[in-house]
Amino acid sequence: MSSRSKNSNAGLSPAAAKLRLLKKLRCTLKFEKQAWASGAQRVAGVDEVGRGSLFGPVVAAAVILEPAYRIRGLRDSKLLPAERREDLAQRIREHSIAYAIAAVDSARIDQINIYQASRVAMLHAVQQLACSADYLLVDAVRLDCDLPQQPIIHGDALSASIAAASILAKVERDRMISAWDPVFPMYGLASNKGYSTTHHIAALREHGPSPLHRQSFAPVWNAPIPQEVLSFMLDEPASDGSGEEEVFAAASDS
Repeated sequence: MSSRSKNSNAGLSPAAAKLRLLKKLRCTLKFEKQAWASGAQRVAGVDEVGRGSLFGPVVAAAVILEPAYRIRGLRDSKLLPAERREDLAQRIREHSIAYAIAAVDSARIDQINIYQASRVAMLHAVQQLACSADYLLVDAVRLDCDLPQQPIIHGDALSASIAAASILAKVERDRMISAWDPVFPMYGLASNKGYSTTHHIAALREHGPSPLHRQSFAPVWNAPIPQEVLSFMLDEPASDGSGEEEVFAAASDS
């Protein structure tokens, strides 16, 4: 990084500095075209959202874009306003060859950690595709499968397919979390979508976490845990060691 870049980021939080970087990146079909040129026909972009949230599942999506149809405006879901994400999500669902969405819940996140849970959700999304992919473009990580794949740092800001996956995952997760807002109105889930905000942290301190909060995350386990949450955790059946993860999944093909 140049001294000019370092100076321009001085005083910024890591999250703000990353957001500034993402805005400078250009989302294209470069990686997809390279895969197609190598012989791949069904290139799936894969991404997850909700990794840093304190509440609810991590949600992943896999999308195989139609090479002959260009969806303009695809970029990292974090850089798009909600209305624009909804519009793009509808176009992705209508014009992609196939897409699938999967989620791993907060209890499983606490069992296997958020990194592994994210990879599990992404793998399940790939496996749920109605039309099997023959090449994967994955945001940042490598998945435990035999398919040829390319992990791409900041992939959701560079690859159109990964950006499409991030948009579908974000729209679905926001819908899921907002549905819980009437059940747990004290946390402000409709607005913060489960992420750490001043209001959310204050609510955790005042009310303690809900059964759907991630008990392994520091802001949550530092909060007083109500008796009903403790009972819920104690009643949870132990893993049978089969490797089967509890996931939500939805899939479609065009």
